[in-house]
Amino acid sequence: MMNDDIEPPSPSGQQDSTNDSWLRRIGRSFGSGLKSRDDLNAALDEAQAEEVIDSDARWMIEGVLDVAETQVRDIMIPRGQMSVVERDATLAEVIKEVTESGHSRFPVIGDSRDEIVGLLLAKDLLRRLAKVEGVLGEAAEGPFDVRESLRPVVFVPESKRLNVLLKEFRASRNHMAVVVDEYGGISGLVTIEDVLEQIVGEIDDEHDEAEGAFILRQDDDRFAVRALTPIEEFNRYFDCSFSDEEFDTVGGLVTHEFGRMPTRGEQVQIGEFRFAVQRADSRRVLQLQVTLVDPEPDEAGSND
Repeated sequence: MMNDDIEPPSPSGQQDSTNDSWLRRIGRSFGSGLKSRDDLNAALDEAQAEEVIDSDARWMIEGVLDVAETQVRDIMIPRGQMSVVERDATLAEVIKEVTESGHSRFPVIGDSRDEIVGLLLAKDLLRRLAKVEGVLGEAAEGPFDVRESLRPVVFVPESKRLNVLLKEFRASRNHMAVVVDEYGGISGLVTIEDVLEQIVGEIDDEHDEAEGAFILRQDDDRFAVRALTPIEEFNRYFDCSFSDEEFDTVGGLVTHEFGRMPTRGEQVQIGEFRFAVQRADSRRVLQLQVTLVDPEPDEAGSND
């Protein structure tokens, strides 16, 4: 006999009945407690096959599960790749770093990257600029004390779980934390966006969109390149000739060159390009930094 709180299937749709059945089964599984991750994956497989959830929902559910098992060290931006502002930088130097990187928060360093003295928010810098005359002239090169705009730094260990970090970000309303190793040395940094991207996939910000999203020049020889950049677009931008017969995107090309899923900070050279992985999760590469270099002898002309 049917429970009163379950509506009967509609006369014209067997699918509604099927969906109800699968929703109840998944609900019972969660309610009674699953014995293993494999049990949950099997339930999700069945739910997706029966169209109770779509592929996007499945992707996000898996992302939530991964966040509970992933540590900060797995997604952090390594120390060497952090965009930082020097404590004694001139106003012009600070403006250059902020505009070229496109970030909104910057660790401020003292004598080295091991000494983080605070955080500078781009919006705080804008308030300062509103009070400075001739910012692009002599005033930009004159005395400027970044200490007047510093905010406190949050430090987290490499071993912290992402679900715990996300909860702390929400409670404290911080969006960035500096990561330290077991000896107290600076390992890198992590942002709330990095954590959320593990659940929902890559998040494009306004800076990405403003720059055309795919390729952003950082200086004469360095470029920020999205892994989803079509190889055709990459070839057109750099006037090169990578084949797009096997792979559609630059991320696919780079992953194939590694022969496995690379992690953040790893590099590989293909012809005259050095690809450094800036953002990646357990499933795919997200962001690359591309540096123009001299081709290696055994690779020179390999793209002809």
